[in-house]
Amino acid sequence: MRIPKEIKVLEQVCEEAKTNGEVTGNHLTQLSEALGSRFTKAWDAIKEERVKKYVFSPSGRIVWIVVGREREYQIMPAAAFCSCDDFYFRVMDREANICYHLIAQKIAEALERYDKVEEEDRLYECLMEEWKKVTA
Repeated sequence: MRIPKEIKVLEQVCEEAKTNGEVTGNHLTQLSEALGSRFTKAWDAIKEERVKKYVFSPSGRIVWIVVGREREYQIMPAAAFCSCDDFYFRVMDREANICYHLIAQKIAEALERYDKVEEEDRLYECLMEEWKKVTA
């Protein structure tokens, strides 16, 4: 399976950012050129601290959330999945390769620039139900 160029750029920048602990001006240019407005929205989400990593205890379960314009979107990095409409309508239909929420999560994780929220396992199901709700 061929990996799209913009995904390769994102992965490379994230790898370098994780190693060096920063995103350089050159990285920002590469990401902007490769991902366009999706990167701009992702970078805004990171700067505005809208990327959240929920860690549940004692299980150690992790849930990534990006707070979007409409609601909170669940990210599953290992599956390259997001619960947003852009993912459902454009990424799934192959009109786009990635949504901005996934971009934000990947960069935020590489830089360790996310809001870490620690919760007890007893709240897991309740929070999952809340995140699954679709606002009309």
